[in-house]
Amino acid sequence: MRSAVLTLLLAAASTAALAAQSDAAASTRLLTLHDAEQQALDHHPAIKAGQYAAEAAGEGVREARSAYWPTASAALTLAGAGGDGTRIAAGGLNNPTILDRFATGVAVTQLVTDFGRTRDLVLSSNLSAESSEKTVDARRADVLLQVDRAYYDALRARAVLQVARETVAARQTVAEQVEALANANLKSALDVSFAKVNLSEAQLLLVQAQNDVQAAYVTLSAALGDRTTTTYDLVEEPQPGPPPDDSASLIAQALRERPDVAAQRLSGEAASQFARAEKSLWMPSVSLIGAAGVSPYHGPGIIDRYSAAGVNVTFPVANGSLFSARHAQALFQAQAQQEVSTDLENRVARDVTIAWLAARTAFQRLDLTNQFLAHATDAESLAQSRYNLGLTSIVELTQAQLNKTSAEIAQSTARYEYQARVAALRYQTGDLR
Repeated sequence: MRSAVLTLLLAAASTAALAAQSDAAASTRLLTLHDAEQQALDHHPAIKAGQYAAEAAGEGVREARSAYWPTASAALTLAGAGGDGTRIAAGGLNNPTILDRFATGVAVTQLVTDFGRTRDLVLSSNLSAESSEKTVDARRADVLLQVDRAYYDALRARAVLQVARETVAARQTVAEQVEALANANLKSALDVSFAKVNLSEAQLLLVQAQNDVQAAYVTLSAALGDRTTTTYDLVEEPQPGPPPDDSASLIAQALRERPDVAAQRLSGEAASQFARAEKSLWMPSVSLIGAAGVSPYHGPGIIDRYSAAGVNVTFPVANGSLFSARHAQALFQAQAQQEVSTDLENRVARDVTIAWLAARTAFQRLDLTNQFLAHATDAESLAQSRYNLGLTSIVELTQAQLNKTSAEIAQSTARYEYQARVAALRYQTGDLR
């Protein structure tokens, strides 16, 4: 009676699970890896933040170039003296007379030359803007790597879930057979206990696999830049070919193609250019100055219209070593950037080599796990036959079933792990963009 009730409960649970799967399949959305990558590139906030930062850096170029253009300012002045002959007597070396007047005019200043300082500042700003653009590319690569990893993790979790479901079904069948044989006094109660333990272990695996699938979809949705979790119907990707035989060419490609390496090099060049601009602080600055305006109301000594033009040459003489300190600071910062570039290149070479080794090992695991599954399947089939004939104990059968389940999980894991390792290798070499 107890066995019949258990069977009915399991049948009801299976029916409910199938119905839930049907409803979920109707609400899931088909998603390929290419679509996932494109969605992340279009909507991920990290990429948008990088793009805004690059736009801001581009405005810095316009700021530096503004020194090439004339500056103009307009003024409107209304002044009245406190009494005849009023003069400002304190607060400066000059002693101007305050004259009653109302005047309006414009003043224009045009830089003639500062002996290369503005040019160096513009070049430094251009290099910084290019570095920011490369940083956007680096963020795109980071996002794509996260998407690829999450995509393959979700495929792996889904495959393990399928293995868990099949394992539960197979062990349920064995448990029912063993219990029926025990009721007919053809098997012992110990065999029934072992079969139920084996079934419980498979059910625990199923619960964990279901949790892993849901967690994988949460991670995938976050990688796509979406705060809500969506269940996707993921499309299988073709298996990539084997990795190269050595990592030397991959390292050279990474140093040439990776956007973060290019961004750091451009930052170093920008720092060096800025150091040259700071050195030019000691050079004179030559500007043209012009002013013109009208004074419709004024006291004696002021005419109705005025205009003037002149040349202003500024020579820095002394400022408490301010310019020297700024130049030295810029030089040290440029040297620091060069060392950072060298350190980054060393780390890139290390990361590429490690990623290549991981991909090569994952590729080797593909064939090994296939062999593992084939042997485990044969052993499980043979153990089942021997147990049915009474030639072996339930222990041997349960161990064979356990080995087959482990082999199936290992095979599924190896396939998607290799695809994820290839994606990581593409990222490390700058090919993922």
